[in-house]
Amino acid sequence: MGTPDFAVPTLETLLAMPEAEVVAVITGPDRPAGRGRQLQASAVKQAALAHGLPVLQPTNLKDLAFQEALKSYAADLQVVVAFRMLPEAVWNMPRLGSVNIHASLLPQYRGAAPINWALMHGDQETGVSSFFLRHEIDTGDLILQDKLAIDPSDDFGSLYDKLKVAGAALARRTVAAIAAGAAPSTPQPSTPDLRPAPKLTKETGRLDFARPAAALINQIRGLSPAPAAYTTLPDGRGLKVFRAQALSSTEPAPPGTWATDGRKSLSVSTADGQLALLEVQLEGKKRMSTEEFLRGTKLELPSKP
Repeated sequence: MGTPDFAVPTLETLLAMPEAEVVAVITGPDRPAGRGRQLQASAVKQAALAHGLPVLQPTNLKDLAFQEALKSYAADLQVVVAFRMLPEAVWNMPRLGSVNIHASLLPQYRGAAPINWALMHGDQETGVSSFFLRHEIDTGDLILQDKLAIDPSDDFGSLYDKLKVAGAALARRTVAAIAAGAAPSTPQPSTPDLRPAPKLTKETGRLDFARPAAALINQIRGLSPAPAAYTTLPDGRGLKVFRAQALSSTEPAPPGTWATDGRKSLSVSTADGQLALLEVQLEGKKRMSTEEFLRGTKLELPSKP
């Protein structure tokens, strides 16, 4: 069970397991995409069809017709990666239950956006967890976990790619352990300082230059390349920011003060110094380096010497 490309490596890995047979794939309905808004199959559906697998695309997981169709496959186990919250009638259907592959070291970052929030908090380590599904989201008993270091250069895009591969490897080990009757099942530890990973909102991406530069850099990393952190230029135009770095030895200025040399550099003052914007996207334009941006955009800002 999965929808985005994050789940595809897991599907491919399970298909290659000699001790397991994938009998069906459950994914989201086709959605309009692109400029023409043509219906497009999910990444998981495309992969499933390439392997000739049956595909179910329920709009309502509580629908009895869907549940009967699902039951007809008599699956021993359901593996869930980047899918929807399942009703008990679905997750409790298989003989061996349902397992989820989650892109964090649970119990930290329960929720819809664990990769984004780990980066936005400036974490240096993350990982993947497998667990048995239960009523409360992302709270079931842990099976296995693998840790992964976060590189200072990682953003959401690069870390997403690393974790989808790590998740597939963990899924293989998890299913193999369950098939052998040797899977651990450990209650998640009670931790007072839990960090949630709620769904991203428009406000999540808004840059507040009254915050320290390091916090803003982590926010940008956690949202790049999509949905992207953003701000508003002094002339009111929207600007997405994909990459930035802190500048040392700059003259202090009130947070939110913009400066440019008109050629290569564009920076904004923060709570503790200047933040240089390195890759940006003006509304209605493509993503580009700041140097490219300044060549084609007239900005009415104080100039830097």
